[in-house]
Amino acid sequence: MVTSSKHSSSSSPLSKKKIVDGTKPEGEDQPPLRRQTTHYFTMRPACSAVHCTPVTWLQREMRHFHSHRNTTGPAVPVGVDVQVESLDSISEVDMDFTMTLYLRHYWKDERLAFPSSTNKSMTFDGRLVKKIWVPDVFFVHSKRSFIHDTTTDNIMLRVFPDGHVLYSLRVTVTAACNMDFSRFPLDSQTCTLELESYAYTDEDLMLYWKSGDESLSTDERISLSQFLIQKFHTTSRLAFYSSTGWYNRLYINFTLRRHIFFFLLQTYFPATLMVMLSWVSFWIDRRAVPARVSLGITTVLTMSTIITGVNASMPRVSYIKAVDIYLWVSFVFVFLSVLEYAAVNYLTTVRDGKDRKLREKAREQSHTLPCTCGMSHARTMMLDGTYSEADTNSLAGYTRASMTAEDTSEKQERMVVHLSLDNESTGTKKKGIRGFRIIQNTHAIDTYSRMIFPGAYILFNLIYWCVYC
Repeated sequence: MVTSSKHSSSSSPLSKKKIVDGTKPEGEDQPPLRRQTTHYFTMRPACSAVHCTPVTWLQREMRHFHSHRNTTGPAVPVGVDVQVESLDSISEVDMDFTMTLYLRHYWKDERLAFPSSTNKSMTFDGRLVKKIWVPDVFFVHSKRSFIHDTTTDNIMLRVFPDGHVLYSLRVTVTAACNMDFSRFPLDSQTCTLELESYAYTDEDLMLYWKSGDESLSTDERISLSQFLIQKFHTTSRLAFYSSTGWYNRLYINFTLRRHIFFFLLQTYFPATLMVMLSWVSFWIDRRAVPARVSLGITTVLTMSTIITGVNASMPRVSYIKAVDIYLWVSFVFVFLSVLEYAAVNYLTTVRDGKDRKLREKAREQSHTLPCTCGMSHARTMMLDGTYSEADTNSLAGYTRASMTAEDTSEKQERMVVHLSLDNESTGTKKKGIRGFRIIQNTHAIDTYSRMIFPGAYILFNLIYWCVYC
């Protein structure tokens, strides 16, 4: 009985022939770089031939599943520098910012070293990046980020003969920025973009700014519509995670100061004009009810619209902003002007009621008084709150001497012509008529309001701008 084996040398005559590789010249040995597997270059540089050659790639990968840390090789120093291309937008509602930048990494990988007589570097595109090890840097607190891919992936890899590597990519990132709006819109905001290795702790990978503060460069043409960019600066520190350990973290800090002119035109000036418009009612006749009421309601509604418009473009924070203080104080001034007219109208109505009763009482007792008090019947009149200048002048020439003793003994409320007693010499009321003062339509509250309201609002503005500017 004959037994055959699948791997027997006599099972096939083709096994005795040597298969020739036609893709390379005959007699030429394969370079060391070609003989390495793809997985060899995807490992961290510290895991070089000295430390990791005795084991296979599968065994090296399985080490990550052990309970102890992989201690093969020292931490790889990776220098970083950033060039900010543009600061695209700042969103107060979402509390974030969008930035486009060139992110460059520098490290040394001896496995990529190659002999060169001219000492010139070699540059590759993003296709080689997938086949070698690169730092796994990510943006902390980022909401969205992407690498530009027009017309191809904006990735550049430059390898030097001694194994130094430059890895550059163009990224747009949207990251969170914790903003404080307590002084809005007279505020300054400091935002931070944070970079960190995702997988490697500080014992495996050491991130650092390659040239200190000079590692961050910006385009001088960068500008924002609402902000003035004051300064950029870099910092670094260690970040600790309870489950994974310590990581090197790099910070890009920049300070923004808000332009105030836009808010002066859109918020502060309209609010101030509405407050000043509400003061116009103090000079309007207190009996012109439609004019004063409509003016007060219009200013109140306009202030409400301004407040709503400002808050619509702001996040719903739980504290008071500087603009809220100004707008709400202005709203209180406008509202108080409406209440002022309500008080004037009420007091006027009360006084008119009393005057009406006095006139009715005077009519009932008119038979006890002389008919005209020296005046013709045609010139007898009743002042019922509304009168003309001609009626007022018609009283001229009638002095106390033209009146009889019976007239002087009567009280003021019994007179046909309702006049007020004015004793300027003693300031007290006496029997008899010392002079005539016609009751004016301007209420005393309106007179005081013309001085108190503007004075208080000017004082508020002085305190407000001194505190926040």
